[in-house]
Amino acid sequence: QVQLVESGGGLVQTGASLRLSCAASGRSFSSNGVGWFRQAPGKEREFVAYASSSGCTTNYADSVKGRVTISRDNAKNTAYLQMNSLKPEDTAVYYCAASRAAYSSSFAYASSYDYWGQGTQVTVSS
Repeated sequence: QVQLVESGGGLVQTGASLRLSCAASGRSFSSNGVGWFRQAPGKEREFVAYASSSGCTTNYADSVKGRVTISRDNAKNTAYLQMNSLKPEDTAVYYCAASRAAYSSSFAYASSYDYWGQGTQVTVSS
């Protein structure tokens, strides 16, 4: 079992940067793929970014490509989401998730993940 805790969210202005962290506990998650999703009020949860277990393979939603970087430090059992040039439409609760698979081609689907954090709020003001 893997427990995930996100942190790093907050209220920022348009154009600012934030780095979200996802700390895993319970056991090492170095063999798990990791994804970030977000959910805005009244909207469905959507895929943001994914990293395979090694971090060598990453994927991004078109809406954040070029502004967001996912990374992980398996020695620290932590994954990160660096977000730059934030826009009001990035406002959402951001969730970290881990899959049992080291890599999944279905990384954009929430159903591919087995463990979820509680989320951290990101609010971008205009």
